[in-house]
Amino acid sequence: MARQLVMMCLLLATAPVISMAGARDDAAALPPAVAAPDVGDVRDMETVVVTGVQPGPGLWRVRRGTHTLYILGTQSPLPKAMTWRSDEVREVLAEAGVVLGPPGVTVGSDIGILRGLTMLPAAMRASRNPDGATLDALLPADLYQRWSTLKARYLGRDRGIERKRPAIAVYELYRAALDANGLREGRVITPVLDEALKARDMALTPTTLEVKIDDPRQALADFRKEGTKPEDVACMRHMLDVIERGLPQVAARANAWAVGDLDVLRATAGQGARVQACLSSFLQTETARKRGLDDLEMQVRAHWLAAADEALTRHRVSFATLSVDDLLGTAGYLAALRPRVDAVLAPDEADDVDDGNVTPADSEMP
Repeated sequence: MARQLVMMCLLLATAPVISMAGARDDAAALPPAVAAPDVGDVRDMETVVVTGVQPGPGLWRVRRGTHTLYILGTQSPLPKAMTWRSDEVREVLAEAGVVLGPPGVTVGSDIGILRGLTMLPAAMRASRNPDGATLDALLPADLYQRWSTLKARYLGRDRGIERKRPAIAVYELYRAALDANGLREGRVITPVLDEALKARDMALTPTTLEVKIDDPRQALADFRKEGTKPEDVACMRHMLDVIERGLPQVAARANAWAVGDLDVLRATAGQGARVQACLSSFLQTETARKRGLDDLEMQVRAHWLAAADEALTRHRVSFATLSVDDLLGTAGYLAALRPRVDAVLAPDEADDVDDGNVTPADSEMP
């Protein structure tokens, strides 16, 4: 509860963890923004999304001696009407000595539940614009007209959203647009992992870097005072570009993950980086900078690499999840892990090791 309340003050109320994988602010690695349409020329795009039972992309294998770390590349969004055929993952999870969670940042504090509940109204206020301002007063006229058109289509007459900060408002719109086009975030991979861990009475081993906020109430107060910045407007403009013209590309990448088309995933690596950067925009606020939250990526990566090192040292079989982009990119987590291991193999690469003869996880190193 306390962590979730603190994250609300960070404008990330939808989850208690800020994902750092695949969210680097590297403009050279980002695809060009989709050209904005003429006002009033927004039309429904044809998004064809796969359905039914699909295999997913398979597993990457990281070898060190006789030990193997299996990594599932994750992707968001995914087709909401698909059923993931997760037999390969379930077999590995049945043997794994440890299951690593994804990298990220957990922002916490030492407040108790009761004190956290007293902060809930302040956290809710922090999600709204200062001084009760509405989006029509904060956004350029052309951008607000685009927002209004898309809001009417996907959210209907939701007046409350007009008082929310641009990053929160446009994220709610983005999720509604995904849903209307047969896509969704989450609820595909996590249920499989949870079920397998529960069957073995195991817990997911977190790899997130925990950052403490000593003054959560003051952080809320500071953030409430921060107004809309040019970066917020640019982020909203890009997100509207994606919703207006980019959903077919988003769906194509979701389909590629579902059917296991690694060629398409490789060709579109980095496609969602700007979206992720926008949704993690709190880390670029003055409130975050004052508390050292704006420069955490190298720490997060080092923290995950240490966990992967330990898993490969102690367990013959281990399992992890990483963003597909961090598995395919030349500057991702897997690239950083490569010099520390004997071999890194993609799902479409064969090796000489018979996975069926890997010693089960109950035979651990001392």
